[in-house]
Amino acid sequence: MYLGHYILLATICLALSCSLQSCQQTNDELPYLGQTIPTEDGVKHHTVGQFKHVNQDSQWVDNQKMSQYIYVADFFFTSCPSICPKVTREMLKIHDALQLDTMVKLVSFTIDPKRDDIHRLKLYADNLGVNQKKWWFLTGDKDATLELANSFFVAALEDPDAPGGFDHSGKIVLVDREGHVRSFSEGTDPTTTPGLIKDIQKLSASYQSKN
Repeated sequence: MYLGHYILLATICLALSCSLQSCQQTNDELPYLGQTIPTEDGVKHHTVGQFKHVNQDSQWVDNQKMSQYIYVADFFFTSCPSICPKVTREMLKIHDALQLDTMVKLVSFTIDPKRDDIHRLKLYADNLGVNQKKWWFLTGDKDATLELANSFFVAALEDPDAPGGFDHSGKIVLVDREGHVRSFSEGTDPTTTPGLIKDIQKLSASYQSKN
């Protein structure tokens, strides 16, 4: 299946999920994206896959650690000659807008761990000039990361004919503390970033109101 087919399927799934969930949510609550399964106790929402990666400061980052935060995720590689610079610019806007919100993290998973080791990710983060306690650049097993991307509704695959050797979509995905996907933007479309920032702020406020 070509990347375009993956992107189309992911987009359709998200669109249908947004449409269905919007009927069940109040205006003040973000929808749960992905498949929702009825259970005896209520419903079970889609969650992102399990992961254990290391960041640019050689610290392990996994689902349990991320459960302390809501976070925004993208999938990239530092030598990407196509969409990654565009997506990174939108991630930078999110980073700057949420700089003071300690509940929000940003995570960027490299899909090219062979080249993107810890030292290269550290240099990349240094060159961006970002707050590295807020934005983590993660590297781990390649195949596991490509599979993980699917659970974030991001299409990603190795392709020797693609620029840089990988083909992937540019979605930026918002995940809550329970691992549910709650919103997303198209990292290649700057007009979608303000809406995602508002959703991040709304989700963060909903957690803070419970404290």
